[in-house]
Amino acid sequence: MADKADKAKCPICGKPTVAEWRPFCSDRCRKVDLNRWLTGVYTIPGDDGDADSDSDGPAGPPDKDG
Repeated sequence: MADKADKAKCPICGKPTVAEWRPFCSDRCRKVDLNRWLTGVYTIPGDDGDADSDSDGPAGPPDKDG
């Protein structure tokens, strides 16, 4: 019986995955994917207003009582 990983394809180039680099086929494809996250090609959808509306400014040290 074939393992599920044997059927998996690299999300970057479509080649079969390699256990060492899973879910990718190589270090190159792993780095291509990381670069896409770091440069903003991939984003997670969300409401941009939520992050700013909950913040009153930079967080400081907690107040000491006593």
